Amino acid sequence: MKMSIRTPPTLLRLAGERLLRDQASVITALEYLPAELFPQFFIQAYRRRIREPLQAMVHAWPFTVLPLGCLSQLSLDQVLKAVLDGLDVLLAQEVRPRSWKLRVLDLRNTCADFWRMWCGDSTRNCSPAGPVAVHSSSPNTEHPLEVFLDLNFNERDGDEFLKFIIQWAQQREGLVHLCCKTLRISEVPFQRVGKVLDGVQLDCIQEVEVNYTWDLPTLGTFALYLGQMCNLQRLSLSHIHVLTEEEKQEEQRFFSQFLSQMLRLQHLRDLNMDSPFLPPRRLDQMLRCLQTPLDKLSITNCLTHSDLTRLFQCPNLRQLKSLHLFGLSLADFSPEPLRALLEAVAPTLQDLGLDNCAMVDSQVEAILPVLSRCHQLRDFTIPENPLSVATVEKLLRHTAGLRSLELELYPVPLECYRIQGTVNKERLALIRAELTGILRELGQPRTIFLGTKYCHKCGKRWSFHDMEPCC
Repeated sequence: MKMSIRTPPTLLRLAGERLLRDQASVITALEYLPAELFPQFFIQAYRRRIREPLQAMVHAWPFTVLPLGCLSQLSLDQVLKAVLDGLDVLLAQEVRPRSWKLRVLDLRNTCADFWRMWCGDSTRNCSPAGPVAVHSSSPNTEHPLEVFLDLNFNERDGDEFLKFIIQWAQQREGLVHLCCKTLRISEVPFQRVGKVLDGVQLDCIQEVEVNYTWDLPTLGTFALYLGQMCNLQRLSLSHIHVLTEEEKQEEQRFFSQFLSQMLRLQHLRDLNMDSPFLPPRRLDQMLRCLQTPLDKLSITNCLTHSDLTRLFQCPNLRQLKSLHLFGLSLADFSPEPLRALLEAVAPTLQDLGLDNCAMVDSQVEAILPVLSRCHQLRDFTIPENPLSVATVEKLLRHTAGLRSLELELYPVPLECYRIQGTVNKERLALIRAELTGILRELGQPRTIFLGTKYCHKCGKRWSFHDMEPCC
């Protein structure tokens, strides 16, 4: 019979549990408690849902940031309200005490490293992103307290929490500055979104992700909100809309309205469009209306030959650092537009993705000369394209001089597949050995990945085969 071995609790945790049994003692002890012990005691009180110690710890919090959002799925419960009540006591003081250091309440799912640093594995369910003990932006000096909140709209979660925090901040105008930097909309009607957006400062929003199908009037309404997000840096539009025959008559008016709002986005540097969003020949117009050159452009399943032909002529793409073309059907395209686009961005390009674009050998060979001149390139991926082993070999040779390359992902060559579409492992092993020999011949240490095709029958994802020769 096997016995389960449990890790004994730390002395710090035991001390916290003992202290929390007597709420009066813990409140008195906070005055003498070292700053290093606050996070552990706070988490213990938070998870045990003990209201009074939480409120008192907010008063005495020794750090500038309280990253509350990553501790659990926030909801309108007494624990959260205890924290807000503690903040209200601080905000009500006309003269700020010297001990008041808290300036930022972070309700986003970030800053888990802060808790991990002080509490070890007690926050292992938190997101790994975020700084340790400082915030990503300086606290707003015009308000005693700044609150950071992500606006996430989806079918799973309701909007009660968002509305509550927004109303709480509005009622403390002049004392609290609510900053919403991220807006994500997925599978919800815009009516839900609009009610919340009416209560926040849109100029704080820096990142927008939309994944929903709206009709033309709704898109027009959303564009009016979008135009007020004057500090927007990243815009991702997925599965937005496909025009009906009736709506095509209104398309020109809508698109003019949309462009007029895009003209107001003076800081947009990252644009991601997935699935049909713009009618043919509108992509070029949209890109040309941007006020600043883009750093990143990602296009999935929505690029025509005429769009690609115009892209390399667009001045706002001449400084691209990242270019991703995914899921496009380039098999019947002339290789010249893509070659010209790469030529235009070669001096600055750091990340190039040409995944699942149905590119054939002749198209890839046409871009090899310009690809070898992308000396800043760090990541290069071209999987799920039907390429022969000869073309993969040429790719390896032409990228050999790119000293900055860190990630290379190529397709498993066509010669490795059986008629049924499955991989012949014996043949793959031979080709891997052949390609590894080429890497040794080139004399440069590189780690190469080969990706097999996505299997639509079994639904399995990529299978990667790495090659890391010793040079």
